[in-house]
Amino acid sequence: MTDDWGDPDLVTARARERLLSGEVVLGGPRGAILSSWQRCQLLAINPDGWAPPYEADLDLDAPLVRAAGPTLDWLQSRITGTRARVSLADNQGRKLLRRVGEPSLAGRLDAVSDAPGFGFAEHAVGTNAIGLALVERRPCRVLGAEHFTEHTQHDACVSVPIRNPLDGHLEGVIDFACDVADVTPEAEYLMYEAGHAIERRILEQASERERALLRTYVAAERRVHALAHSAGTPVAPGALPGGGGGYEAPPILREKAAELVGAGRRAAVEVPLGHGLTATLLCRPLVTASGVAGFAVEALFPDGPLQHVTPSVPDTVGVPQPGGPQRASADTPPTPRPRRPDPASYAMAGTPDLPGATGPAAPHRTTGVQLISVGEQGIGRLAVASRRRLRLLIEAAAHIGTTLDVTRTAEELVRAAVPELADLAMVDLAEPVLRGEEPGSAIEAGTMLRRTALHGFHEGLSLYPVGHVAGFLATTPQARCLAAGRAVLEADLSAAPGWKAQDPEGVERNLAQGIHSLIAVPLIARGVTLGVASFYRRTQPEPYEEDDAALASELATRAALCLDNARRYTRERATALTLQRSLLPRELPEQSAVEVAHRYLPAQADVGGDWFDVIPLSGARVALVVGDVVGHGLHAAVTMGRLRTAVHSFATLDLAPDELLARLDDLVIDFDRSRTGGPDDAEIIGATCLYAVYDPVSQSCTLARAAHPPPVVVHPDGRVETPDLPAGPPLGLGGLPFETGELRLPEGSQLVLYSDGLIEDRDRDIDDSLDLLHRALAHPDRTPEQTCRAVLDALPTPHSSDDVTLLVARTRALPPADIARWDVPDDPAAVSDIRAAALRQLSEWGLDEAAFTTELVLSELVSNAIRHAKGPIQVRLLRDRTLICEVSDGSSTAPHLRHAADTDEGGRGLFLVAQLADRWGTRYTSHGKVIWASQPLDRHG
Repeated sequence: MTDDWGDPDLVTARARERLLSGEVVLGGPRGAILSSWQRCQLLAINPDGWAPPYEADLDLDAPLVRAAGPTLDWLQSRITGTRARVSLADNQGRKLLRRVGEPSLAGRLDAVSDAPGFGFAEHAVGTNAIGLALVERRPCRVLGAEHFTEHTQHDACVSVPIRNPLDGHLEGVIDFACDVADVTPEAEYLMYEAGHAIERRILEQASERERALLRTYVAAERRVHALAHSAGTPVAPGALPGGGGGYEAPPILREKAAELVGAGRRAAVEVPLGHGLTATLLCRPLVTASGVAGFAVEALFPDGPLQHVTPSVPDTVGVPQPGGPQRASADTPPTPRPRRPDPASYAMAGTPDLPGATGPAAPHRTTGVQLISVGEQGIGRLAVASRRRLRLLIEAAAHIGTTLDVTRTAEELVRAAVPELADLAMVDLAEPVLRGEEPGSAIEAGTMLRRTALHGFHEGLSLYPVGHVAGFLATTPQARCLAAGRAVLEADLSAAPGWKAQDPEGVERNLAQGIHSLIAVPLIARGVTLGVASFYRRTQPEPYEEDDAALASELATRAALCLDNARRYTRERATALTLQRSLLPRELPEQSAVEVAHRYLPAQADVGGDWFDVIPLSGARVALVVGDVVGHGLHAAVTMGRLRTAVHSFATLDLAPDELLARLDDLVIDFDRSRTGGPDDAEIIGATCLYAVYDPVSQSCTLARAAHPPPVVVHPDGRVETPDLPAGPPLGLGGLPFETGELRLPEGSQLVLYSDGLIEDRDRDIDDSLDLLHRALAHPDRTPEQTCRAVLDALPTPHSSDDVTLLVARTRALPPADIARWDVPDDPAAVSDIRAAALRQLSEWGLDEAAFTTELVLSELVSNAIRHAKGPIQVRLLRDRTLICEVSDGSSTAPHLRHAADTDEGGRGLFLVAQLADRWGTRYTSHGKVIWASQPLDRHG
């Protein structure tokens, strides 16, 4: 159960509405609640109905009922005057007992079938705390709109399972319910204590040694009675509580009697009962025939006699008889209370005369003596304590270290300790630990520690909040445990000046609020001290003992290993993430072909190998890339960096998409062959990739993919489609070709590229993810940045096990007025005509300063094409962010730049082009090649 209380907000209610209407629920309710809702749907439970099944034949003499009765009475005293109620249900969800805070509430509950005999199993009435606790086998709460049926949505309920402490069998559930507006966190701790109290009484009922003590006491009383009767002296033996006259000892007597049994010595103690009445408790030793030593506690009432019947206790009490299981009698005497006065501290159930008894029957007499309790010193206490400790360690092993997150692991530790071991628990860690580093020096007094986790009912206390950084003084238990390397126990904090020195004013407030005992334990793993855990008692009355310190130490040792694992993982993940982010583009290059927005979200569990890129190409074109390397961690990040560099290199060669992927495939195969065979090379290298080239002049897009998810196209009219592109094999497989597809993308279209982490979710079908993606994209008026936000809102990935990469590009078109073309005849005389036409165009564009350079570049490129290539030859000028000159021809022979000798008459053309242009190069087409040169416009004004 978590710390956040109160009626769930509208998110939960709306999530329930979506579930009932058949929609996919992606967030809102807690996981256990959502799973319960889904089970209710499968069982066809009517959310608008309410018809709990009723069974009149309830076993109200069962051991569970006898064990729980006093605790429910105690709980009723706690809720008196409120609209709350507490109930006991069996392991089938049938309510057996109920207590209400207001008498008028009983009738209203009866009218709506919230009474003993009615079943509250999940399969009968839908999501509720009793049913959920039986399914989950752990404490559960269900608040308001989390209930499946409308009828119960005004309730807040907390249920705690009750197990047999001897064998762990689930016996039933103790449940607290009230109006959702009235619930407080205290209800959780109240139910925990009540559940433990009932479990201890179940254990007590099964103790044969204490039954033997009871028989010894009764036999002794009979002997005293027989001697007194023969002498004519009227002596009344002590009566069992609840016997004959219907007497039941007040809780204060039962609690004090338990203390006397636990103390293990003769004693006589006066106990005020209120209303001017007093009782004297007499504690005396007992020894059975078999040598079991214990104590009996009797109450002497000098203010008035009480009627009773002396019982007889047969040897077969509580032992199953031949012929199958028999119903346990309500008169079976259980063992006495456990080690401390809490809700479990009640007297044994009453025992009238039982069949099979021997000896004379006790006469009815009036007396001022009453038996309150018999028991062995510490046996019941130790049995329950051992069982609780074992269960705590088992549950801690299951719930601490579920993630590789340092903060989350610290939170799991304090949640495991409360309320079983402590009422309040906190963890303080060294700052380097939270960053994944080892503390630079030993943690000692004064070392600054950060409060990382805090759990428990701490209202009204003066405590450092989570996130606060402070050092502990050398005299505090925390500093002493760090120095000694072992747990430090302060049983009585009111007498601990070292603890008070840390914050004298705050400490006094805490003592006044009930804080009274502390265990501080260092968190040490693999010889490294990570921090300190502190466990406080507040509502539990007894102080900590050495056994508690040993339990806290074992719990802290297990948690420290988990914390250190998380710390090491944090360090490796931070290294991989830093490397990966350094390899991804920090800012996108300037280009005019598309407007781009992007998102990269690293995996929660481990860093993956996703990458993306935007690469300007010749001719005002742009390449868009998204890729994903198989695996996670440093290996994947390094491979990703190598592949991204290779894509950049291949892109500068102006390779077609299918050819670029083919070369990338060969490179991945070479990576795999060059592995050294070490432990870091165990994983086979592989990757997926989508490579797209958009041309703003033709408004076309050429794509090829290597087993990567296909892109999504959003047309200007709002249509959303996933084009049917050949998938291609993954990179690193080898031997299979890649195919190219071509799309027409009018200006204003959006091309959406993504990695599989965006659409793959263990809780969601991939088709549902694609449908959500399409719906989120069906808004062509959004900017790419707005589209990115909308997609991630529609497809949340809070705990994704894979990286999420998203690249959104809105296409632009180069205006026709910024494009000029001329066909060139295969005649050297045509060069001058092309120069003249180009100069006129530059003048129209207002680029007269670029005329000289452009004239020289065009002269050289056109002359070379006429002299060395074949037609058709064409010249194209593009006015974009740069001025681009292109000369295309039908030859596939690439020109080469060379240094001409002083005596050479030619060979200087391309050298001049390289010196005059900002960039130049060659790209191949299906009809030949294009030689291009660009010059920045800013240097021309």
